[in-house]
Amino acid sequence: MIVGSLVLCATASPAAALTWPQEIAVDVGTIVVYQPQPEELEGNRLSGRAAMSLVIDSLEEPIFGAFWFESTIDTDRDAGIALIRDVRITSVRWPDSRDADEQRFTAVVEGAVPATGFEISLDALSASLDSADVERRSLENLNTDPPQILFSEEIAVLLLYDGEPRYADIENSPYERVLNVPMAVVRRKDSSEYWLTSGKFWYSANDPMGPWSSSTSPPSDLVQAMSSVETSDEQPESPPAIVTADAPTELIVTQGAPDWQSLPGGELLYVQNTESPWLRELSTGNMYLLLSGRWFRSKQQEGPWTFVRPDELPESFSDIPPASDIGGIRVSVAGTAEANDAVMDAQIPQTAAIRRDEATLQVEYDGSPEFAQIDGTMVSYAVNTGAQVLLIDGRYYAVDNGVWFVSAAAAGPWRVADSVPQEEIDKIPPTSPVYNVTHVHVYQSTPEVVYVGYTPGYLWSFPYYGVPVYGTGWYYPPYWGRWYYPRPPTWGFHVGYNPWTGWNFGMSWTNGFFSFGIGWGGGYGGAYRPWGCCGGWYGGGYRRPVVINTGNINIGNSINVGNRQQISNRIERGNAANLDRARNNVYNRPANRDRVADRSAAAANLREARPSTNRANNVYTDRSGNIARSVDGRWESRANGSWRPEAGTANRPTTQPSFGDRSRPSTMPSTGNRARPSPSPGSFDRSSFNRAQSARQRGSARMNTRPAGMHGGGMRRR
Repeated sequence: MIVGSLVLCATASPAAALTWPQEIAVDVGTIVVYQPQPEELEGNRLSGRAAMSLVIDSLEEPIFGAFWFESTIDTDRDAGIALIRDVRITSVRWPDSRDADEQRFTAVVEGAVPATGFEISLDALSASLDSADVERRSLENLNTDPPQILFSEEIAVLLLYDGEPRYADIENSPYERVLNVPMAVVRRKDSSEYWLTSGKFWYSANDPMGPWSSSTSPPSDLVQAMSSVETSDEQPESPPAIVTADAPTELIVTQGAPDWQSLPGGELLYVQNTESPWLRELSTGNMYLLLSGRWFRSKQQEGPWTFVRPDELPESFSDIPPASDIGGIRVSVAGTAEANDAVMDAQIPQTAAIRRDEATLQVEYDGSPEFAQIDGTMVSYAVNTGAQVLLIDGRYYAVDNGVWFVSAAAAGPWRVADSVPQEEIDKIPPTSPVYNVTHVHVYQSTPEVVYVGYTPGYLWSFPYYGVPVYGTGWYYPPYWGRWYYPRPPTWGFHVGYNPWTGWNFGMSWTNGFFSFGIGWGGGYGGAYRPWGCCGGWYGGGYRRPVVINTGNINIGNSINVGNRQQISNRIERGNAANLDRARNNVYNRPANRDRVADRSAAAANLREARPSTNRANNVYTDRSGNIARSVDGRWESRANGSWRPEAGTANRPTTQPSFGDRSRPSTMPSTGNRARPSPSPGSFDRSSFNRAQSARQRGSARMNTRPAGMHGGGMRRR
């Protein structure tokens, strides 16, 4: 067997590198490699197969075959590329050749492929995983209880307190600020006079829970103190109403009475004048709301609302036209191509090579470190810090921006961890606020670098019965001491998923009302420290669960319900300014780039594969090593040096694991002990080839239709 590196060649252009098939020059001619077909993805270990042809200079016809490989993948969601390295070829088969030639041809392939540079787009890789053995089980113990659901028929935003309002003095002023709220709420210390601002609008109230009234005469000294508040260009023309809550809540807003419109087919209605996915099934009268990726159902607006699994929705949901105003919600309907793609995206880790000498960590505590035991585990977590620190068997482990650190003491010094007690960490349940660290992994290490990665669960996005959902659904009470440490929320921020931009945050109608980066000026201060994976959020003491763009919530492919053009325009405007924040690579954020190793040196001595000209990417191999190609919608199989039509061939079912079933399909050789498959002429697996072709076409379509500036695959943020 041959072991080598299959990595991105630094000199390869993006267009060339993502074009399939690709060619490798060898002494006897050329190896043409068709797009790989993954078979199993576990962590960052990818195994699969690829159809190929060996074009020998002395022969008139190419020799077709297949090879199997095991490898490690490196991914970059910003670039939208997966790189494959440490390749081990486990088997080569030649249905075209005579036995006497197989050994010679195999030696050519095993000598050339591991030393050659390849890459594949994340869109193509994600789509192709639909036919692979990947982890499809739905996460257990996610909370599906609905939040409080409120409705408003006037433009309104939700003022959500993280429990009972708490206060801290604003230095050198007669005011104090409310810490546990995502907006700028202050009150005079000597009165019950409360003020709220978005930077553009001002409101007043006699109680933090309202009612809040728009005001044009706020105190001049307070206006001066708030002069550094950032004002979004997308704030509404007139002040929206303020709806308050101090428990997990979602606010559904319509411009006037709900405007129900029919979808093609006449089975479903949707509310057009809202930014919330709100549907009604005509045959039953049931209404459905989509909140943080979860469906809730009720006969009437007042409720009660109950959770509906995404794989148990009415059949009509699968028939929602992708190009319709609400076509984007197909990603939350199990079994649709959009949902399958999103779930497959979630299987691909974002990886990085972390430089030991550049990665540092400082952990601050509110007093002496305090730890709380996590039920059912031997793990405790630090409660009085903005970092995520675990205590396991006398050692301390911390996750910072997708990297594990280890220390002998809670306060450090910290160093990048070569390994972590993953088996014990994996026992952390979703009921714990540090659950997301179970999705961060250490893969391998050298004296210089440590290879790490995370899946979208680190950013609180999880696969659930065939669709992505946001958050665990559990409420995590904050820590209060000298500092306020909030925990990651699921509800209250109008979270929705868009196929292009991933998870989006809003504020019931618009998040233009948000005031990011509130500055209090004049030496004013607050009592806030951030919590979790990616640093702090915005003023008032909330921690942002993921980094996102500003902009209205979007439930369509590129549109808002009832405001079709607005999001399309925003995407165009955002290409230059906002899309850097829309991407999902924690390791590539400016503050983290210095700790990531440059891999270009690793590719310097590799042979570069080049795009194969005048060849269609239409050749496939099945698990048995049979070779087939698609020509004008018809399948042809390869045997004895020629192609033969396969019209009318019966299909064999393709075994795939169901949700909740973690077993490997019986037809697939296990990694590490792979049986050498044998081509089986006459047993043409049409369903397998159809599925592989569909996945390849879907990946190509996703890559070619992604809006300009959005290159990466997988879960993104706005």
